[in-house]
Amino acid sequence: MIPFLHLTPGEDRPAIDQAIRRVLDRGWFILGPELEGFEAEFAQATASRHAVGVGNGTDALAIALRAIGVGTGDEVITSPLSAAYTAMAIVMAGARPVFADIDPIRLTLDPQAVAAAITARTAALMPVHLYGQPADMAAFAPLAERHGLAIVEDCCQAHLATCAGRPVGSFGAGGGYSFYPTKNLGALGDAGALTTNDEQVARRARQLRNGGQSERYRHDETGVNSRLDEIQAAILRERLKGLEHATSRRRALAARYRALLAETDAVAMPPLVDEGHVYHLFPVLAEDRQALQQHLRERGIETLVHYPIPIPRQAAFQTMDVAQCPVADRICSQVVSLPLYPTLDSAAVETVAQAVLSYKTARLRR
Repeated sequence: MIPFLHLTPGEDRPAIDQAIRRVLDRGWFILGPELEGFEAEFAQATASRHAVGVGNGTDALAIALRAIGVGTGDEVITSPLSAAYTAMAIVMAGARPVFADIDPIRLTLDPQAVAAAITARTAALMPVHLYGQPADMAAFAPLAERHGLAIVEDCCQAHLATCAGRPVGSFGAGGGYSFYPTKNLGALGDAGALTTNDEQVARRARQLRNGGQSERYRHDETGVNSRLDEIQAAILRERLKGLEHATSRRRALAARYRALLAETDAVAMPPLVDEGHVYHLFPVLAEDRQALQQHLRERGIETLVHYPIPIPRQAAFQTMDVAQCPVADRICSQVVSLPLYPTLDSAAVETVAQAVLSYKTARLRR
């Protein structure tokens, strides 16, 4: 059996045990020195001036939007192909998500579709760096500047990714990150952070995450209760040390997949558009996804789908105007993710690739 993911701590288990013990011995569990240490270290890793730890990636995006003044009556343009939490963060900030179609090559927001979706109510853009592939920020940055719009980047799948050599999260007001256990930098529970180069945005984000308090028991605004706890911060500090190596490993495994599957038409692979790709996932496209998944399952290979339903087709967003996103509709009907994670054995990649290659032969026989 080749599982889609392997989340049990491995070589880092002793360091994680020691980090947890450090917090337990100190007896300080919320807004303490581990969080401060992680915020400083993660800011440095992402080439940001500030990082603000929060409860999860959704809160990171919502708080970032609120911290820059996005709220009721505003619209935020984002991608229909993402986890639904991207759009939920916009709703949590009091704004309305507007969906623009995706680029069929990058599978991220299409700049031309975004330009056509801008209205007088548009306050911000939220590009999603999907699967670890950076969105076309070289197009979005001047577009936002031309229309006077803010940019908040969804970096939840893009830890250490770069776009044209520049770190994601640095193209606008800030970025939101998730440390959900499956992420490239994963905690052992829910956790998130937002990054920014704007001191005022960082200050307001810290206030918003802690109930809107400017000082203890003084609530200047209605914030939220979303704080990255000390145990998760301590774990993330240890795992951050190995993130660069883990990212290199992901890229090496992805390159091997690309080499092995380059000559087949059994599946299509989204091309490598930017060398800053960090391969949170390795998606391929199959016209008969269920048949491919069944073929792989019979050979002991687990796959998942990211994502089967475009966000504007979700029932939670049906009360809004239904966005026409035909490219996203097609991709959601075809995309399937193959196993890829740093501890995956290279031989397993060979096995998965050979199983995908054999799918075409099996399909012709039917």
